[in-house]
Amino acid sequence: MLEGCVPWPEDVARQYREKGYWADLTLWQMLEQSIERNPHRVALVHGKQRLIYSELGERIQGLAAGLADIGLRFNDRVVVQLPNCIEFVVTLFALLHIGAIPVLALPAHRQEEIGHFVNHSRAVAYIIADQHRGFDYRVMALDITARSPSLRTVLVLGEPAAGQKSLSVLYRSRTDGKKFDSSGPTPDDVALMLLSGGTTGVPKLIPRTHDDYVYNCRQSAAITEFTERTVFLAVLPMAHNYTLGCPGVLGALASAATAVIAPDATATTIFQLIEKEKVSVISAGPPLVVDWLGSDAVDRYDLASLAVFMSGGAKLQPELRRRLESRFNCVYQESYGTGEGLLNMTRLDDPDDIRFNSSGRPISPGDEIKIADQSGRELQDGELGELLCRGPYTFRGYYQAPAATASAFTKDGFYRTGDAVRKIGSDLYVQGRFKDLINRGGEKISCEEVENHLLAHHGIANACIVAMPDERFGEKACAFVILTPGAALSFDEMKSHLLSRKIAKFKLPERLEVVDTFPTSPAGKILRGELRRIVAEKISSERSVAARPRSHASRDPEMQSAGVSHQTYQKE
Repeated sequence: MLEGCVPWPEDVARQYREKGYWADLTLWQMLEQSIERNPHRVALVHGKQRLIYSELGERIQGLAAGLADIGLRFNDRVVVQLPNCIEFVVTLFALLHIGAIPVLALPAHRQEEIGHFVNHSRAVAYIIADQHRGFDYRVMALDITARSPSLRTVLVLGEPAAGQKSLSVLYRSRTDGKKFDSSGPTPDDVALMLLSGGTTGVPKLIPRTHDDYVYNCRQSAAITEFTERTVFLAVLPMAHNYTLGCPGVLGALASAATAVIAPDATATTIFQLIEKEKVSVISAGPPLVVDWLGSDAVDRYDLASLAVFMSGGAKLQPELRRRLESRFNCVYQESYGTGEGLLNMTRLDDPDDIRFNSSGRPISPGDEIKIADQSGRELQDGELGELLCRGPYTFRGYYQAPAATASAFTKDGFYRTGDAVRKIGSDLYVQGRFKDLINRGGEKISCEEVENHLLAHHGIANACIVAMPDERFGEKACAFVILTPGAALSFDEMKSHLLSRKIAKFKLPERLEVVDTFPTSPAGKILRGELRRIVAEKISSERSVAARPRSHASRDPEMQSAGVSHQTYQKE
């Protein structure tokens, strides 16, 4: 095991092998099995590029040889920051083949995050695109290189800058059909490092082994019923655990299926690809679901091939799940998990009540879960507490972060997710993060509960409830909403709608912000912390102006800087 990583206890690892959870395969060996089984089937599609499995294998072998030629070795850390493309997959597997460890950064990361990833992991190489969506990564790489003693090589997909190397030259020079011979990693070695999924602060590094990640993508693919005939559409960043292996692109490749890579996430592009490539499974997140449900482009394309629509990254409210199944005539599947491991999914044959309301159940019989209170006491079914977990694909500690690891785990090895969850039977019901529960003078308000009630309003496309400061109660609820085209909503109309849903009056939001968009993370999660900051600053500003009306419409530079225009309404 790589120094700085926490291994599974030997007796636990032996048990996982004996029970068949760990297949004694590396990720490259998993792909090799698909190459041997279906060499002529299309593996990857991106724009006009199409690679069959045998071609994919040849390109990986060629690039692995080229990377070895420039000195990359077993356990070398390599920060990979590539956009969604076929080269991302080839590069990932080439590094896995030689035993180098990819540290998967998102395209939206910049100097602060990338510099931290490079220096914290002591990376020897950094792999980038030359430019993507108007940003020149080569310039950023020059700055990071100057501040990173461990970094020896910058490899560029496209035209390199001075002192950088072309990635394409490496694989052009070695695609001669010869197999690259490498002792490579063993299944219990670290395969790759994912990023912790917090929406604030610099992410921590999550080491995932070949054993646990092969199981992760194979088991989740089985739950989604992937076969060789599956056509999976990748939309969100492939460097994110969800799109990469839950089941994602790796789940498709493990199943000898086809993965189609979307060039963008616009409704027209997505619907065109579903029709053209006969896509059967798509995974997205709540912001995209809202966008696509609100688009009239769906009526212009044949989407009959679509069988499963998965959403993850954040909980999709039940009302949107119902709309999605009706609109797209497919089965909805909720995916709830963490980069640290535990993955929960609804099953395709679950009844409506489970499919539309729950957050799914663990994918493995080896998953152990507890719902605990703040003292660590295990709670009964239906009681709200923190989700704790351990299992055959849940990691045992962050890389080179003993303090963070100590606070994240119980003494008996359960990972503290920080999620507020109820368990009913085998199914989980996520209520949000504990910080997403609003404490209004001792009364707890579930943000996701109120959001779901708001989404039942025909004029509301999306909703996010956050806490705002209050001198008397400590916190009150503020509703940020995005309206459907042409709709209008006042505070009183919102209040009347919620009261018609027969919820407790203390749960009613006491401020309404009508906005055009929500600020989101690179992985597509709504940045609730940013919304809390925005409303807190607005309240502070309003308090400083004693004569300010309590009900008003305005434009605020802070909201505009977050990419949203708004109208504000407050409780009288």
